[in-house]
Amino acid sequence: MMRTFTRGLSLALALALPLSLTAPAARAQDANPVSPGLNEAALPGVMEKAVTGFIRPGYAALTASTQALGTATQTLCASPSKDNLNAARKAFNDVVAKWSRVEILRVGPALEENRFERFLFFPDRKGLALKQLQAILSTKDKTALTAEGLKGKSVAIQGLGPLEYLLYGTGNETLATGDDFRCRYAMAIAANLGSIASEFEAAWKAPGGIGDAWMKPGANNPVFRTPQEAAGALLGVLVHGAETVQDQRIRVFFGGGATPISAEPNATGKDPIRDKPKSAPYWRSANTFPSIADNLQGLSDLFAISDMATLLPEGDASIAGSIAFVFRSATTAARAINAPVDAALADPDLRGKITFLELNTNDLVDRLNHDFGGAIGLGAGFSFADGD
Repeated sequence: MMRTFTRGLSLALALALPLSLTAPAARAQDANPVSPGLNEAALPGVMEKAVTGFIRPGYAALTASTQALGTATQTLCASPSKDNLNAARKAFNDVVAKWSRVEILRVGPALEENRFERFLFFPDRKGLALKQLQAILSTKDKTALTAEGLKGKSVAIQGLGPLEYLLYGTGNETLATGDDFRCRYAMAIAANLGSIASEFEAAWKAPGGIGDAWMKPGANNPVFRTPQEAAGALLGVLVHGAETVQDQRIRVFFGGGATPISAEPNATGKDPIRDKPKSAPYWRSANTFPSIADNLQGLSDLFAISDMATLLPEGDASIAGSIAFVFRSATTAARAINAPVDAALADPDLRGKITFLELNTNDLVDRLNHDFGGAIGLGAGFSFADGD
């Protein structure tokens, strides 16, 4: 399966970046355009490192964390207490962290059997998950108390979103005193997450499967027949990952500007874009900015571990250096926002860091797509498709 993504880049935002970001990573090709040239000899090694050094270890870590979450929820249900509830929350937070590093991989197994949406249904613009979850709790729907039962239900109530509500949302305190139904539902979700994580891990390890297809592009490969296709898919993961952080992780809740916008309509008579803190990912558990930081860390690790710099033509190594610099800047900015999303939006200093983070992610998309993609011959007009 191949999908094509649009890439709306904002030159105005890129030009508005602080000099501290742009100066160390000046674009040599802006003054001296380079001739496109993918280093095809380096590609097999890059693809192998991506699979064996990042993708497989990342899913293995996710599987281990979901198993720990399953154990923690079982303990909570067997012995309800505040300490065991906190332990289950800690295990949940770890799963969010591990997932955030690999959720950038919207390819292959993630696109099959609704695995991605079953693990995390987001953004949920219509609030489907909350409505369906509350219905399950109010009716005490017993078919939601097993992983197998959940698998046949809406993707909106199977994954991290509803589990966050159970552990942190309205009524969560009952878990510490013995809410059997709520706890068993949480335990079922944890088991479901564990099952999905194991499927991810197994699919990437399977002989002759997606892992081998990524590592061995060629004429007889049903996924990548040419080096350009393989390079495009790997770079596409990075481009689309950075776009997702920008559009679906930050802009879903951040209205922009130095201060929150008032409730008054603007001069045009239309409502301005306002902050929507409750539209942020993981706002109940205060995992919004840690998860964004882990998204960016995952992208940065994939870029570095796979040694993508070796795909560049000679003389263009500075492009990789500039990308690595912006990755560090963006990740550092996200980790510096150490507050729940509503508090961060109301704090002028933290709000400035959110603005800086948004600008950095925009810059990342531009540098990955325009600079890196252009240098290896995958510039404007090339379809960065993520195939399975």
